[in-house]
Amino acid sequence: MTDISLTTTSIRASQRGRAQFVGLACLLACAAIVPIFFGSYSVALVRDALLFSLLAIALDFLWGKTGVLSFGHAAFFGAGAYGVAVVSTSLGAEPAIASWAGLVVGIGTAVLVSLVVGYFLIFGRVRGAYFTIVTLALAVITDHIVVGWSKVTGGNAGLLGVLPLYFPGAEGPAPLSSTVHFYFVLAVVSGVALALWLQCRGRYGAVLRAIADNEMRAQALGHNTSLHLLVVFVVSAAIAALGGGLYAATVGFVAPDIVGLMLSTQAIIWVAIGGRGTIVGPIVATVLVLWLEQHISSINTKLWPLAIGALFISCVFVFPNGILATTGDLLVRFRGRSRGKP
Repeated sequence: MTDISLTTTSIRASQRGRAQFVGLACLLACAAIVPIFFGSYSVALVRDALLFSLLAIALDFLWGKTGVLSFGHAAFFGAGAYGVAVVSTSLGAEPAIASWAGLVVGIGTAVLVSLVVGYFLIFGRVRGAYFTIVTLALAVITDHIVVGWSKVTGGNAGLLGVLPLYFPGAEGPAPLSSTVHFYFVLAVVSGVALALWLQCRGRYGAVLRAIADNEMRAQALGHNTSLHLLVVFVVSAAIAALGGGLYAATVGFVAPDIVGLMLSTQAIIWVAIGGRGTIVGPIVATVLVLWLEQHISSINTKLWPLAIGALFISCVFVFPNGILATTGDLLVRFRGRSRGKP
């Protein structure tokens, strides 16, 4: 009986993995044609949504694969953004390398903070709601630092004039055109998603699933669960910081709202709507939700809170496993019925 159960679980995991890969391929195909059929406004909207989806991917890697919910991932996103902004506007670095140096500083800061905070929390056996509350406090502290340290961060006004990323060219280093920059962002998001999918589809993914299901049992089987959780936490922080740094270099400014609780809450909503643990689902949800926000808010700004509330309630009751998982289950059932299976 146990062997049958394990075999069934393995088959379902394999089917979900194939569905995620197909979903990623479809997403890439759809995103690749955006600059061809849509105007500059839509291209910029999808590009920015893809950058925010790196935050959703980072949170999904932690929450979806290990079951550990962080309410402060916006702090790491903001670390990447302010790293690029401060280095490129305040330190007088060479324009060709300023934003790249800032990106390294931002990611390094996020990695260091997540390593220190994660070590004391995870190896201190802080789990569940307590871990969530501490990471929420991390977001609050980061927000106060950004607002209070106005000489460096610009305070509530933020920082303007953030330099873009420069790339080698025939006439020397220069920023990318809007279309090429869109494909660069798409390539980065796709590469991160594909790398996480490949890493989690084998033995390592099985270890993370075991930790999410029952950490004590996984530890009894010989796995260093605390070390695995710390690695996932640090990697997810680095991915979030990468998204923040690229976002700052793309839009040219940063403000305190990219490190606050609101963005952390939005990231949780994106992951929940897209489907926890699917990697691809949060990307789809981020693009969809931000697109809806822009269009609904353009009609009436008071409508958006009602719309996002209704969407989240629908997620809880109609598709609790997320859009991607629900769609995959419906397709499997449809294929089974078309083949005459119950």
